[in-house]
Amino acid sequence: MATPAPANANPYGLMQALHEGGIISWTVFIVLVIMSVGTFYILFTKLMQQQKIISQGRKVRASFWNASNLREASAKLDNKSAYRAIVDDALNAQEQHDKLDDPVDRHDWIANTLARSQGSIGARLGEGLAFLATVGSTAPFIGLFGTVIGIYRALIKLGSSGGTPGIDKVAGPVGEALIMTALGLVVAVPAVLAYNWLVRRNKNIMEDLGAFTNDVNGYLASGGKVKPRFGGAATKTSAPVARATGTTQQPGEPLRTGMTPTGAQSTRPPSGDR
Repeated sequence: MATPAPANANPYGLMQALHEGGIISWTVFIVLVIMSVGTFYILFTKLMQQQKIISQGRKVRASFWNASNLREASAKLDNKSAYRAIVDDALNAQEQHDKLDDPVDRHDWIANTLARSQGSIGARLGEGLAFLATVGSTAPFIGLFGTVIGIYRALIKLGSSGGTPGIDKVAGPVGEALIMTALGLVVAVPAVLAYNWLVRRNKNIMEDLGAFTNDVNGYLASGGKVKPRFGGAATKTSAPVARATGTTQQPGEPLRTGMTPTGAQSTRPPSGDR
């Protein structure tokens, strides 16, 4: 005796919708799958790329400016470090400036080189984001296109069958067609979230790179006399002086009138009383 089909068996589903929709529905489905795979591939690869540059930035802040010169500091960084690329471009620009027949201002020459180097890094960070933006904006419409084709085919089939179809015969095919719209949204939403997240992280990274580029430019323009001071070392050395003198002079703060560089009260009379 034949086994009866389960009472709750669902004759409708994704595969049935693809079968009813024909080659157009299959094409839409494959395109959405490719978009989804590409979205997650770009997301994970860009996250790894960004995290690598963030780790390089921590290393630069920790020990880069403790070296005696830029070449020595650059040698301590990874060969593929974005920060090392900026330093090497700056040093090369400094050497090339002396070879110019009609040299421009040295500061402008190095600044332009650093700007190009920073822009090149920004362009690499932005690779793939256009794909995410395209997926986020077009995937819902691609899914909607599959839905329209599916509903059209379902209605044509129901109309050619003759008679007056009931709601039970209309709801199934139309519901199957709506699956394509749902798939389009499932593909689009992660793409939009990934795009916004990666853009925000890129902005933070470029701000750090811009600050480092400015520090390198200042170092070269001053002949090594200007170095950035980070809170840890400067605060430790100046705190005892502040406690001993009772002053609140902070590291990097302009020298106040009537005070020595160490923060103590000056005993020299003002220039007008000499």
